[in-house]
Amino acid sequence: MSDTLHYYNSNAATFFADTVNVDMTVLYDRFLKHVPVGGWVLDAGCGSGRDSRAFLSLGYRVMAFDVSPELARMASDLLGQSVATLSFEQVTEVAQYDGVWACASLLHLHEPELPDAFARLWAALKSGGVFYVSFKLGDCERLHNGRHFTDATEERLCQWTVKLSDVSKIECWVTQDQRPNRVEHWLNAMIFRSKFNRHP
Repeated sequence: MSDTLHYYNSNAATFFADTVNVDMTVLYDRFLKHVPVGGWVLDAGCGSGRDSRAFLSLGYRVMAFDVSPELARMASDLLGQSVATLSFEQVTEVAQYDGVWACASLLHLHEPELPDAFARLWAALKSGGVFYVSFKLGDCERLHNGRHFTDATEERLCQWTVKLSDVSKIECWVTQDQRPNRVEHWLNAMIFRSKFNRHP
């Protein structure tokens, strides 16, 4: 993660400018219809703060964090609220959020780290909540322009989440990158937590 963190701290302004205005409305609509109006959303690895800004504008409450101090600072300025500097392994909350949003963030972890990160974010989700994740579509780990990527297929995602408790269903779908001049495809998934089971 150190090389990836260095990349984001060194290129924060460029990354912010490239991502902050990308239209993600279709994904927001699909996610938020499962989150109660005014509910709490955890934006895990928030980057520019683009998605948190959208959620706040729609009346949701948001706790956002990013591992990059530079991006966390820029996101804080965008949102007008504090954005924590945290890694996934520092998430310790239990049953606090109606929705967890991890858009293009978990993909920077090495594959052996993913089950623990999923478990920590899942623990932060209330019963009946929904957990959105996205990865670049593929079946390998790779280093690209100074950043580590773990790509995902539906089968790989199922392996990383197999030990999560109280999963009622997982929905997966593929989308094309919304940024101009990008032809990559993304695996999106929503993992739903059963409504009536108590958190273990």
